Amino acid sequence: MEQVYKSKIDAWLGAILLAAVIACLIAFAASLRTGSISAIAAALPALIIGSGLPLWLMTSTNYTLCNTTLLVKCGPLKWRVPIEQITTITPTSNPLSSPALSLDRLRIDYGRGQSIIISPKDKSQFIQDLESRLGRK
Repeated sequence: MEQVYKSKIDAWLGAILLAAVIACLIAFAASLRTGSISAIAAALPALIIGSGLPLWLMTSTNYTLCNTTLLVKCGPLKWRVPIEQITTITPTSNPLSSPALSLDRLRIDYGRGQSIIISPKDKSQFIQDLESRLGRK
């Protein structure tokens, strides 16, 4: 059975992402006021990317536990981690770029020296469900 866990979102990061969206909307509104087609054409891609990507990240970052795979989604990016290859699960607050919208994170080591850092909203339930799939208690 699949279990989906949404990413925890730190307030400061949510505020930064929302500020980016608002800044893009303001810039686009300013280009509309000029009435210049070239200004609007230049601002439109910035609006789509500058507001679309942060919204996509905030709404789509999640972690799906399947029977054999941990599927990590973050906007346009996806990772598949074979559950049988997971060796350790460690709490961390490492700020390195990762598919995690919070610094309240888990580092998952798997395979040959690979790792991924995630931030499920309900860490304890995520760990419990993952360990049950690993056959650990």
